[in-house]
Amino acid sequence: MGQLMKSINPLRRFQKGSILVHILYHGSKEPFYGSWLKLELGKHGYNISDGTLYPWLNRLTYSGLLSLEKKNVRGKIRKYYSITEEGKNHFEKIKEYLKELYDEVIKGI
Repeated sequence: MGQLMKSINPLRRFQKGSILVHILYHGSKEPFYGSWLKLELGKHGYNISDGTLYPWLNRLTYSGLLSLEKKNVRGKIRKYYSITEEGKNHFEKIKEYLKELYDEVIKGI
């Protein structure tokens, strides 16, 4: 028989994309670790769980957009993430789309 169609929540989808942009942005500025990023995202109103954040970081790393470096900090291994060259290329394209979106939607150009 027919399939049930799921509804879409445009705001939620946009927020998820925005979080990914934040991750690439911060990775382009300096290496970061997950708990710092979670606090930083919270400052922008994104309340993201560890169960969402860390799988995203792992997928971005596996996809070649982030690199991972493990450092010993006070006897504890901390994972630091940085953007890769491929990640920079994606991020530059994202910024082009963001500028175009901003110009049209906010500026009305």
